[in-house]
Amino acid sequence: MSEHLDVLIIGAGISGISAAWHLQDRCPSKTYAILERRENMGGTWDLFKYPGIRSDSDMFTLGFRFKPWTSATAIAGGPSILEYIKEAAAENGIDKNIRSNHKVVSADWSDADNRWTVTVDRNGEEGKITCSFLFACSGYYNYDEGYSPKFEGSEDFAGTIVHPQHWPEDLEYAGKKIVVIGSGATAVTLIPALIQNGAGHVTMLQRSPTYIASQPEVDPIAAKINEYLPEKTAHVLNRWRSIAYTTAMYQVARKFPEYFKKGLRTMAERRLPEGFDFDKHFSPTYKPWDQRLCIAPNGDLFKAIRRGTADVVTDTVERFTPEGIKLSSGEVLKADIIVTATGLNMQLLGGLVPTINGEPIDLTSLMTYKGLMFSGIPNFAITFGYTNASWTLKADLVSEFVCRVLNYMDANGFDNVVPEHPGDAVDELPFMDFTPGYFQRSMHLLPKSGSRAPWRLKQNYLLDLRLIRQGKVDDEALHFTKHRAALKV
Repeated sequence: MSEHLDVLIIGAGISGISAAWHLQDRCPSKTYAILERRENMGGTWDLFKYPGIRSDSDMFTLGFRFKPWTSATAIAGGPSILEYIKEAAAENGIDKNIRSNHKVVSADWSDADNRWTVTVDRNGEEGKITCSFLFACSGYYNYDEGYSPKFEGSEDFAGTIVHPQHWPEDLEYAGKKIVVIGSGATAVTLIPALIQNGAGHVTMLQRSPTYIASQPEVDPIAAKINEYLPEKTAHVLNRWRSIAYTTAMYQVARKFPEYFKKGLRTMAERRLPEGFDFDKHFSPTYKPWDQRLCIAPNGDLFKAIRRGTADVVTDTVERFTPEGIKLSSGEVLKADIIVTATGLNMQLLGGLVPTINGEPIDLTSLMTYKGLMFSGIPNFAITFGYTNASWTLKADLVSEFVCRVLNYMDANGFDNVVPEHPGDAVDELPFMDFTPGYFQRSMHLLPKSGSRAPWRLKQNYLLDLRLIRQGKVDDEALHFTKHRAALKV
């Protein structure tokens, strides 16, 4: 006989811990468990081991609403973030409900039974768990495999080729020449860290530039606030100050892109060597925030370029050679190690394809409700964070809303909720208006968003406060019912 729980959470990263805390706080009578396919909790922050792994959002908002980030360090390293997540789980007894090495193999909703049956692989042993509500908190990318395009001649290279998602902990790179292919957050993080840890010289090879902003690693205002105010008060003030600042900067970037680009240029040129070709290497053709803005704490990447320990080459790869990389321009970059920081493979639901009554669901035919539920799928929610702010801000809002829905159902005798597709009344739009390669490669596999609320997915925390936190649960887009078996006398 399978075990039954009220709520089953998939994933023990930031999203899963947020979901569990809110359930315990707002729905204390609900039974739940977190299924984590890996041995350890922490998600991204346990998976990635490359040098310098850190946040690309400030910790005042990447941290949980319910657990103060007490340091003035705004851009924190991966180990510190992982420790923070573990503390949050232990302090609230959440860790006792995490089931490690539980890989979700399938999840089937039964109309007849009004429940999910989740099949799990526990170190080769199959088991089943049923639940009334399924909450997917498994992130947005494939944990097993990063994106690695095929480079001609890669088998000829005499050195070592590494993808950051699978960084060997015993990799010796001191004194070595390293080429990092890519210009996203991973490359911008990795290059200064490699240099700091003894790499001989590092070249960032990019096909096209990325917007990079310099930001203080330690927030001096937060340091003062932490010094003079009680911990919880300081946490709230630092958090809301950061929310206001990042929201304002995003709006400025979108409405006044030339002004914003000028500010980024000024910050960079203060740290770059005189005469550096900024337009070629750091001036993208797209508008700011069409793709995520990268952060260089204290301008570390620019300073490395000025010192001559790093450089940037903007070109395309013709092929790998035994000694390095031959570029389309004919130049050869010599390397001992090539790092393919070429991105992620996007993957919703950790690769799970849920079924209803044994029939597969075509995710591309569905529409997202408030960015957290899918039309046509009963008793189901997903956490998908912001692209222009910290993931945790959205995770906490989603967790709150799920708890509100569960409590509303209990109070009114409902045990089934499903968003109903609005049909022709709402125009279909892509899942998200976002242009990075990993999104574009997977857009055809994703659900749709709509042309208006509550189907429209907006990347704005302040608007989402009204839509998700303050919006009514008894929404005409949500269809609540009592299971027919419960109506039998």
